[in-house]
Amino acid sequence: MGSSVRELAEKTPTGRDRYIDLLRVASLGTVVVGHWLMAAVTVGDDGRTEVGNLLAVVPELQLLTWVLQIMPVFFFVGGFSHALSYRSLSRKAEAGASVYSVFLRARLQRLLRPTMVFIGVWGLAALVVQLLGQGGALLDVTLRLVAQPLWFIGIYLAMVAFTPLLLGLHERYGWGAFGGLVLAAGAVDVARFAFGVPYVEFLNFAFVWLAVHQLGFLRADGRLRMPVALAVTGLAGAAALVAFGPYPLSMVGMPGERVSNMAPPTFALLCHGMWLVGAVELLRGPAVRWLARPRVWRGVVAANGVSMTAFLWHLTAMLGVYGVLIAADVRLPEPATAQWWTQVPLRMAAAVVVTGLLVAAFRRFEKPGAVREPGGTPGAASGPAAAVGVVLCLFGVLGLSMVGFGGLLEGRTAMVVAVRMTAPVAVGMALAGWLLVERAGRPSLPGSARGTG
Repeated sequence: MGSSVRELAEKTPTGRDRYIDLLRVASLGTVVVGHWLMAAVTVGDDGRTEVGNLLAVVPELQLLTWVLQIMPVFFFVGGFSHALSYRSLSRKAEAGASVYSVFLRARLQRLLRPTMVFIGVWGLAALVVQLLGQGGALLDVTLRLVAQPLWFIGIYLAMVAFTPLLLGLHERYGWGAFGGLVLAAGAVDVARFAFGVPYVEFLNFAFVWLAVHQLGFLRADGRLRMPVALAVTGLAGAAALVAFGPYPLSMVGMPGERVSNMAPPTFALLCHGMWLVGAVELLRGPAVRWLARPRVWRGVVAANGVSMTAFLWHLTAMLGVYGVLIAADVRLPEPATAQWWTQVPLRMAAAVVVTGLLVAAFRRFEKPGAVREPGGTPGAASGPAAAVGVVLCLFGVLGLSMVGFGGLLEGRTAMVVAVRMTAPVAVGMALAGWLLVERAGRPSLPGSARGTG
């Protein structure tokens, strides 16, 4: 792998924005470390294993989420990359050719392939566990928790699907398109908190995250010229909303809280996203100089090649480490005690090693395949088929993140928007949607494919 990474690094186009690649890796890496740190696993006197949240044990640490809740940066980076990709494919398209299916497949290959492998492996494991009548202790918790990070995949799918529409609005209205989404997100919270309108809060899954995504479009056009103003406005807005409004301090979901800033997203989280985007833009200059060093850039290239695989399997690794400790009858100290903090570096080092082994096993599925140049060969139905596929995949992945893999055959359900879903149905929808997206954008003529990087 080392030689291929070196070659890729040396072939990097002069005009490539290396800082965007760094932000992509850093944001996923921060999420992984944050999850490892927040997990507070305990074993009761009755042998029951519970996974709590360190931030609930030590509420003062919730302020750290204002820096460590970094997912808005990943979605901002996505907006930048999606704008460049869609415009590039559109320029190369023949007159009247459909770009949409090719764009979806090109953007989703490295996301959906490793995700489908993850779902397949855990789905099969859950089925075997249930058929054998096994389970209990940490295993039941694991079957529920490992699927939770898939919510991020679902949101990202929606962003890719809406890129052509929102990019068109951006090209017509610029900052006005972002402002419209901000106003819509604010109106949703007013309707929710001031007037008690039921279910309206779920609209902010779209308005909040798509507003952050829209900032990526502005970055792609070089229109984020005042990052200080963006950061100050976002930070001041989030602080005021938390201090005087119904919003909690934590920018991640907390067990048992009446209002979460994350699920569904609130206007406070949107302000938090603005603050983070402004902050990372302020760091751009020194980061670009740092990335000019060949060794640093090779590290970023290598990490980018496995980042999604590491993200998908990092909870499996962490819970696996705890499972070994419990099986070895190692006493787990109470969270946030001195002994607990002493064990943190050792547990995290072990999680890094296990994640590395899982990445080595599954990284080949993250490699991009071939993507067809948009021309006259796609069928007329390729665009609608790809759209149906991404919707099915979106509902399937979100449903699975909510219902988990536990009790696969017991009919356990979760509500996704207005659809009640079981785990087998969610798996089936995700798989069917992925196959539709793959088929709709697949190269159809020999010699028409090219590699994507």
